Amino acid sequence: METAPLRRINTLFLPILLSAALLGCGTLPNVGPSRSDMLAAGARNKVAIVELDPETVQTLANAKPASLVGAFGDYRPARETRIGVGDAVQIVIWEAAAGGLFSSPVVDRNSAGTRSATIPEQVVARDGSITVPFAGRIPVINRTPPEVEIDIVKRLSDKAIDPQALVTITRNISNTVTLMGEGGPGARVGLTPRGDRLLEVLASVGGSRIGPQDVTVVLSRDGRSIRVPLQAVMDDQRENVFLQAGDVIGLVRDPQTFTAMGATGRNSVIPFDTLKLSLDEAVAKGGGLIDFQSDPSGVFVVRYEPASIAAALPQATGVVAENGFVPVIYHVNMRDPASLFLARKFPMRNKDILYVTNAPANELNKVLNLVNLLTTPIVSAAVIRSYAK
Repeated sequence: METAPLRRINTLFLPILLSAALLGCGTLPNVGPSRSDMLAAGARNKVAIVELDPETVQTLANAKPASLVGAFGDYRPARETRIGVGDAVQIVIWEAAAGGLFSSPVVDRNSAGTRSATIPEQVVARDGSITVPFAGRIPVINRTPPEVEIDIVKRLSDKAIDPQALVTITRNISNTVTLMGEGGPGARVGLTPRGDRLLEVLASVGGSRIGPQDVTVVLSRDGRSIRVPLQAVMDDQRENVFLQAGDVIGLVRDPQTFTAMGATGRNSVIPFDTLKLSLDEAVAKGGGLIDFQSDPSGVFVVRYEPASIAAALPQATGVVAENGFVPVIYHVNMRDPASLFLARKFPMRNKDILYVTNAPANELNKVLNLVNLLTTPIVSAAVIRSYAK
């Protein structure tokens, strides 16, 4: 039976405590925004709220990722090696008989004399020329060794005895690529006349020291740089493009990760550990949805989409791009069984945020716990006081 002190507490204090608890709902500890807060984020057109449906999944599937072959093409270099500034060349000149400009005379009947001369190695000057005795300065820039040989023979034809020339590139500095970065040793690698592909050059210096799923290849050519995961180059031979002289290849350690936040079993930065990761796999890696805490209808993926992709999403119309990217929040209601198929087709991207909101029942439970926390000391004191009398 309820005692008089308890009746007075119920009458006087309980309404006050309930009101205070309800007013304090907005300040209760929480993991982040509620589902309604997330959906209202696009009210001022600062963020695009995109519902995950078959059309959205297809739009994202049609989006073209960064591609080396798409940016630079895949053209095999010319088989003829051409001479460039900084290259080192060596020239050997023969004459048909001894006693000429480049051969020694016959000194006795037992000696036929020498009929050739080797001109010391020369580095091609900035003006693109080299010096050949009795032939003067000869332009060699962007010419093949046979073309230079013909020029030398022509200039010496009226001075030497039926001359012949052999031009050899001893150091082909102009026909090299530069390799640098954390993933491999820094090196300058010469290209062969047959043409060399990206993976061949990487293999020639020992390959990457880091797992391919954690390395991004940055290929810079003619003032343009394209970033592609090394694993993508290995999986798709079309991305294993021919390199051109002057290319710079960077191997950057860039593990693909996403951040799991909110009512998931694991709040952490989580690595993909693979080239491709779908939304359902990301939810599983994040610890899944938690009974009595997670709201299956409040699963969100937050990312910056390139403006070209966002333009194909009707829900992103009117949202202003920032430095070429549009802030987008994808929403999926996992109470709908069909959403599981969509989640399997939705690709996660590097640095995505996976956010799951709290279930409404969990918020109510917090309020009830707060009321209990506030009322228990007062009720206990009243009971003790009543028995003390």
